[in-house]
Amino acid sequence: MGRLFWKFFLSILLAQVAATIGIGGTIWLRDQARQRSSEPTLDVGPPAIIMLDAAAATLRHGGVDGLRALAAGSRRIRLYVLDDQGKELLGRTVPPKLREEVERNLETGTRTHAVARLAAPDGRRYLAFASRIQGPRPGAATGAGASSVPAQAQAAGDGGMSGQNPGPAPGFGSDRGPGGPGGPGGFGLPPEFGRHVGRWLPIVAATLASFLFAALLAWYFSRPIRALRGAFEAAAAGDLAPKFGERPMAVAGDELAELGQDFDRMSAQLRALMDGQRRLLHDVSHELRSPLARLQAAIGLAHQQPDKIQASLERIERESVRMDRLVGELLTLSRLEAAGTPPPMETVDLVEMVDQIADDARFEAGARIEVDAPVPVTVRGAPDLLWSAVENIVRNAVKHGGAAGAVDVAIHPEDGSVHIEVLDRGPGILEEHLGEVFEPFFRSNPTQNNVDGHGLGMAIAKRVVETHGGRITAANRTGGGLRVTITLPRAA
Repeated sequence: MGRLFWKFFLSILLAQVAATIGIGGTIWLRDQARQRSSEPTLDVGPPAIIMLDAAAATLRHGGVDGLRALAAGSRRIRLYVLDDQGKELLGRTVPPKLREEVERNLETGTRTHAVARLAAPDGRRYLAFASRIQGPRPGAATGAGASSVPAQAQAAGDGGMSGQNPGPAPGFGSDRGPGGPGGPGGFGLPPEFGRHVGRWLPIVAATLASFLFAALLAWYFSRPIRALRGAFEAAAAGDLAPKFGERPMAVAGDELAELGQDFDRMSAQLRALMDGQRRLLHDVSHELRSPLARLQAAIGLAHQQPDKIQASLERIERESVRMDRLVGELLTLSRLEAAGTPPPMETVDLVEMVDQIADDARFEAGARIEVDAPVPVTVRGAPDLLWSAVENIVRNAVKHGGAAGAVDVAIHPEDGSVHIEVLDRGPGILEEHLGEVFEPFFRSNPTQNNVDGHGLGMAIAKRVVETHGGRITAANRTGGGLRVTITLPRAA
């Protein structure tokens, strides 16, 4: 897995984590709210104490009916009143947890303000306490009972005893704070606004975060892709100049940047191939132009001087052979460059092949060729192609070797490879042209060397050697002349 995969993975994971945190936080807050709503607890804060004092005053002045109306009409604190039988005055069910807290508060034996014992004028006794739960009161009495509450008791239930602060500070169970359920929200907003915002804010934040990371991710990957698309469109229009060499299209080192570099290399190779094809076409046209011109001259001479027709026919034959050889070499070079699969390989005795090539050269050109091969050496290859490559190198050395065509051929086996060195004693090649010696139609010193040939032999030899997994190099000798070295892998 590459770096691009981990960038995708971490970006998507980050968006998912943000969404999960937001949604999970919303669910947790909702569960906490439900838990607080379903499990009320005993309120021991100042609002509860004020409510209990108001209940005692209401019972003394308004009787049981007034106390019942106070319990039913309390809006911010839920007031529970139990008679001596343990029944709630309004018939409501006291939650078990809340009842346990009341009993535990009574068992401490110390004076407490969280639970109040009330006595009615008729002698009946009641137990009053308040719960900090907020929200609708199930089973609350409405109607005439609520309206019969004495004014002073209602005032006590809303604000407490005279001379006391009716608005307890936030944090003691008060609902009067800004944004609380019992009063106006902050900045004049209704109290429900805060609850709705608190409920939907995590989801909105998680959604915005997901959109942000998705937008960054889309921009990060779409920018280099758009650049690649523009580069391909330019290449289709013929512009093969490098597009990503100067400006990186993504964070350096990732696969997108490497893809841009691969595109530059591809366009460079295409440009080199196109330039090579144009140069080859120019060179072929130039090479064919001369023999065609000589053919036309020979034909014209035969028409003008019939007595010299034999010499004209000999000239026409030589030029035809030369053109046929040129076309044959071009076809060989083209097949080598276009070959998609390697040729059939077999074991070839390299020493025997070099000896036969040297004998042919001695017979045809009368050259002096010395072969130095201490031990038999075999390689894996196509015999015809290897023969053509070595023969082209040897014949080129004989043509340009000077010193009556003296050529030395040496075979040096090494671990896993074998070197074939062909050395002549000619003028050599200029140092700046050594890199071009294996290019098609290259000729060293064309104005001085009046040697028949088209400059394709060395190029064919290079393609053959590369097809066999080897390499070929050329260098000038210290004492004068050229050294061409062929390196091939040995047969296993």
